[in-house]
Amino acid sequence: MAALDTYKYTPAEEKEVQQWIQKADTIKASDDKQSVLDALNADLATRTTVLGTKPSKADIAIYEAVAPLVKAWSPEERTGQQGRPNIVRLVDFVQNSPLFGLNVADADKIAIDADEILYVKPPVDAKAEKERLKKEKAAAAAAAAQGAASAVQGAAATVVDRTKEAVAAVVEKAVEVKDQVVQAATDAAPAAAAPKKEKKEKKVNENRRPKATPPPPAPLSPGLIDLRVGHILKAIKHPEADSLFVSTIAVGDAPGTEDTAEYEGQVCRTVCSGLNGLVPLEEMQGRKVVVVCNLKPVKMRGIKSCAMVLAASPKPQEGVEDDHKGPVELVNPPADAKAGEKVYFEGFNAEPEKVLNPKKKIWETFQPGFTTTGALEVAFDVDVCKDVKDLEGKSGIAKLVTASGGVCTVPTLAGAQVR
Repeated sequence: MAALDTYKYTPAEEKEVQQWIQKADTIKASDDKQSVLDALNADLATRTTVLGTKPSKADIAIYEAVAPLVKAWSPEERTGQQGRPNIVRLVDFVQNSPLFGLNVADADKIAIDADEILYVKPPVDAKAEKERLKKEKAAAAAAAAQGAASAVQGAAATVVDRTKEAVAAVVEKAVEVKDQVVQAATDAAPAAAAPKKEKKEKKVNENRRPKATPPPPAPLSPGLIDLRVGHILKAIKHPEADSLFVSTIAVGDAPGTEDTAEYEGQVCRTVCSGLNGLVPLEEMQGRKVVVVCNLKPVKMRGIKSCAMVLAASPKPQEGVEDDHKGPVELVNPPADAKAGEKVYFEGFNAEPEKVLNPKKKIWETFQPGFTTTGALEVAFDVDVCKDVKDLEGKSGIAKLVTASGGVCTVPTLAGAQVR
């Protein structure tokens, strides 16, 4: 467990670790394992580890409790429609990751095929679903109107006779009134013609406010980049590109947002990332990440990618071309951060642009300053971008934080580049 010794835990996390260890004992002793395992599978749906993203001895306790059970499960019990895929993912992660220091021999590992997923809930196109509901509502309204018209027609038939009688009485009274008016007009002297009113000249409103001038463009800063906490619900290998993963990520978009689809009840984006071979596929499942959300969408080997996952890698030596061989570590938001929560560099909490204008080169201008500190915190080195006019008078390191105040980190890479 030497790898876990490098992690520090808050008192709240220590308490949660003990609760998970007790839950592992409950699983071992329980006669009704089905309900306990169903609850555990639901708990792990939004967690990479039992604490969220931070590994602990609680993961090992849960692994030891469920591994014998998972070993005996059929493929349908693992990843079928009624299966428990989140438990299977945790078992595979713990037995293979060096973070837990178990050093399980290959012969003793539970054979798990990450590509064998028997059931995937079909995604729902948010726009198509909205249009379907709209048509159903219109059809219901039309049916109601037709029923109302029929009712009115039937009611009208019952009062036809009474209506005819009322009309005849009104006509007779109108003739009588007309005769009286004609006689009164004959007896009266013609009135003098009234003079025409002069047309008033339209006054100009001197107090009318002039049209407001458009606001000046926002100062250039990394705050124009839309960074958010993302929750990877699913990650698979790209069917047409060996170096790419295709992830389904919830980033807090509203239903019906362009380039989104519904998956497992959440509004998600499809994101392609060149991490295949650099990050194990099992570490991409069910975890929190930091996502760039306002880059222009781009097709990558036939699949439209609508965001980008932030990751750290060693800076290449000056004059040496980056070979992109890693190691690579994903940027971790705080364990309690929620999907869609805003992420920004301290001192640069601005309103992000809806979509970054490629002509302004905002990403290309500020990304070279994205780095990690000796304390493994992700930060923006302002001095790297000191030539940007809007940054005059600013210097130093700005940490990458969430709206709730937590700092984003990486596991081991200090002084790295982040992109």
